[in-house]
Amino acid sequence: MQRVVLTAAIAVALTAVAGASSVRIIQTNSAGTTVHLIDPATNTVVGVINGIEVNHGATSAPDGSRFYISNEAEKTLDVVDTKTLKVIKSIPLTAHPNNVSISKDGKRVYVAIAAAPGAVDVIDTATMTRAKSIPVKGSAHNTYVTPDGKYVICGSVAGKLMTVIDQKTEEPLWSVAFDAGVRPIAFEKKADGSTGRVFVQLSDFNGFAIVDFDQRKEVGRVELPEVSEKERVTEGLQGSPSHGIGVTPDGKTLWVLSKMNSHIYEYSMPDLKLMGDAPTGHHPDWLTFTPDSKSVYIANAGSNSVTVVDIASRKVVKEIPVGYVPKRNATAVLP
Repeated sequence: MQRVVLTAAIAVALTAVAGASSVRIIQTNSAGTTVHLIDPATNTVVGVINGIEVNHGATSAPDGSRFYISNEAEKTLDVVDTKTLKVIKSIPLTAHPNNVSISKDGKRVYVAIAAAPGAVDVIDTATMTRAKSIPVKGSAHNTYVTPDGKYVICGSVAGKLMTVIDQKTEEPLWSVAFDAGVRPIAFEKKADGSTGRVFVQLSDFNGFAIVDFDQRKEVGRVELPEVSEKERVTEGLQGSPSHGIGVTPDGKTLWVLSKMNSHIYEYSMPDLKLMGDAPTGHHPDWLTFTPDSKSVYIANAGSNSVTVVDIASRKVVKEIPVGYVPKRNATAVLP
């Protein structure tokens, strides 16, 4: 009887392992033709996608079957099979793309079109064709889907606007104007799943603005700590001393990058109290988290590397070499 029970337990364990999902960090390299895949379990590069020149933004299908990567050189959205790591379709876009996001159901990919006058191209993932192009004011830099999936957010550097688009109708609803270009954005999720505050990084500001989503207006700003003049980076910032921001999946903390300071800063939620910081590589540009909120992965555009920081201790775990000028990254869960 004991042997039967033990055998059954082993079978269940093996089934669980076989059905377990794998997490991958998708790291684009803006000055190359490769996209690197990092396994957070080992913090090593376990796959390389080749042939996407000047790759910018990346996202993945909710079921883990595909990666979607914007190709600046060819002005396409490249669809990659996650098993073979081959490009299976290059979807023509209306103009030069920047960052991308995907709807919660995986049916739509939203591509920021950086060329004037500005637009968000909408890709139908079933047909792998462009279904629509949504005009926005000012060239589009980054797109996001809100935590509840109801809205698509577009940020414009040139237009100095954050535009809110209805996900169902795919039409602009309202916008918030700033005194500087809109860079990366992060979201606070309320208890009911809706969007609370929006944290917006701006051109030439080493910190972030706070937008009340319900009031549709900016309600405050937080400036990152200063470092000594000797430590301060002033060249090659591209007008964005603070670039890269995100709320951990568990909603407990906000993490903010500073290219000027070569650091990442942790703020508690919801009170936005500074908890501490950790060093990064040169010109940290973007960040993404593991789904369990245990690690944050930082793309260092100036160091050609990814810094891994343990969230609980704020200690650097590893620096992983990747391609040339790594910028945007994203987290994917594969079957």
